[in-house]
Amino acid sequence: MLAQILQNLPQVLVDGITLGAVYATVALGYTMVYGILELINFAHGEIFMTGAFAGTAVLMGLNAAGVLPAIPKAAALLIALVVAMVITGFLGVGIERVAYRPLRNAPRLIPLISAIGVSFVLQDVVRFIAEWRTGNYIVTGIALYDSEISLGSVTVKTNALIVLGAAIVMMAGLGLFVQRTKWGAAMRAVAEDKDTAALMSINVNKVIALTFFIGSALGGATGVLFAQQYGTIDPYIGFILGLKAFTAAVLGGIGNIRGAMFGGFLLGILEMFASAELGVLTGGVLGAEYKDVFAFLILIAVLLFKPEGLFGQVVKEKV
Repeated sequence: MLAQILQNLPQVLVDGITLGAVYATVALGYTMVYGILELINFAHGEIFMTGAFAGTAVLMGLNAAGVLPAIPKAAALLIALVVAMVITGFLGVGIERVAYRPLRNAPRLIPLISAIGVSFVLQDVVRFIAEWRTGNYIVTGIALYDSEISLGSVTVKTNALIVLGAAIVMMAGLGLFVQRTKWGAAMRAVAEDKDTAALMSINVNKVIALTFFIGSALGGATGVLFAQQYGTIDPYIGFILGLKAFTAAVLGGIGNIRGAMFGGFLLGILEMFASAELGVLTGGVLGAEYKDVFAFLILIAVLLFKPEGLFGQVVKEKV
């Protein structure tokens, strides 16, 4: 049993890191919004899904127009990423303005219900548009890169390398933006204390809108990469993936950017390990279909024993 686990481990790590990159980038949207508003934006998974459809629609449009074969694949992917990021970025800003800002001073449960309502609206709108345009709400995307690289017993898809590379670039760019720019300093100030930040001439509403734009744009770009990696998308992919990204954010410490990144990669690796090895460990009693149970057992364990997350800090309320 141990020999079989060790034999599969390199492939599990490669696949887990790729999946973890998706979780980590989506988790950034959750943790950024929570860090500033202490709001769980449960519509973020549907923003990710919208980005997947937007990027796929761009590639289909380029292909239908005869442009796709004539331009480099990297240029086509970049166009899809930029369009998806712009669409989902402004979508996130619009959601904040319509569904969250009017409820900013309401009890915390009210914005949460609003977020869930927005997620259902986005699912149905995207489903309607997909069925109207293609006749089916399940869409198979255009894979720009479908080659594989064999390294001994490990097979690495070119798409996996692109997903990982793009995710690292986006995470590093976000880190530099938050730590090295004036807008990043404003975001950190608003996260610390909105009232004091407003007294220091920081436009709190603009900072919050910018936070939603960046988090949503990262989620949308990740949706495009997800569609390239896994091929088939539907309006409901954002639900379970959004919950897992939220799990990753909680695992790392909700509100902590580095924690969200670490939590995403850790959850991806653990999930792939469960998918590949649960059958071996349990003698065939449990199979790969229980990997989701494995992920949410991790969430329950973290909430029970370390609710602030691996990198979070315990916050003491002032009386």
